[in-house]
Amino acid sequence: MLTLYPLLPDVVSIPKTNENFRLLYDTKGRFRLHSVRDEEAKFKLCKVRSIQFGQKGIPYLNTYDGRTIRYPDPLIKANDTIKLDLESNKITDFIKFDVGNVVMVTGGRNRGRVGVIKNREKQKGSFETIHIQDATGHEFATRLGNVFIIGKGTKPWVSLHKGKGIKLSIIEEAKKRLAAQAASSA
Repeated sequence: MLTLYPLLPDVVSIPKTNENFRLLYDTKGRFRLHSVRDEEAKFKLCKVRSIQFGQKGIPYLNTYDGRTIRYPDPLIKANDTIKLDLESNKITDFIKFDVGNVVMVTGGRNRGRVGVIKNREKQKGSFETIHIQDATGHEFATRLGNVFIIGKGTKPWVSLHKGKGIKLSIIEEAKKRLAAQAASSA
């Protein structure tokens, strides 16, 4: 039996209970299992690491999870996201890494946050910085390597957990906990 560790956003299926889960980060940077429907469990999003040419000029792409796919769409470039059908291992669609698309941060201090790309900033001798705005209007920045495209426009292709990737401040979290305690005791 081959055992592999799951990566973001892998689908974990339990056939005995007919349950499917997608592995996502919460806003505190921890892995969380998010329950998904059967239709959503049939595909996976993969970030393209590189596009290369093999022997005899055959193009292929490498994804962050180690997959190599031959003859991809010529419009797909590095840092784009592909929608991979898990049954046939074929690319069904892809999302360009463009301003205005929905992203999830997969590394750094903002891991687990979800937002829309506002702009890309490239400075000589430094990392490329991506500026992101979440649903509440808060803006933050992170490195290009920490960003994973999860949807076109403002609509994600995968369902998100109940927090929708919005990071609350310490005071907002305390108020939310107090409101939940008051509601449960009343």
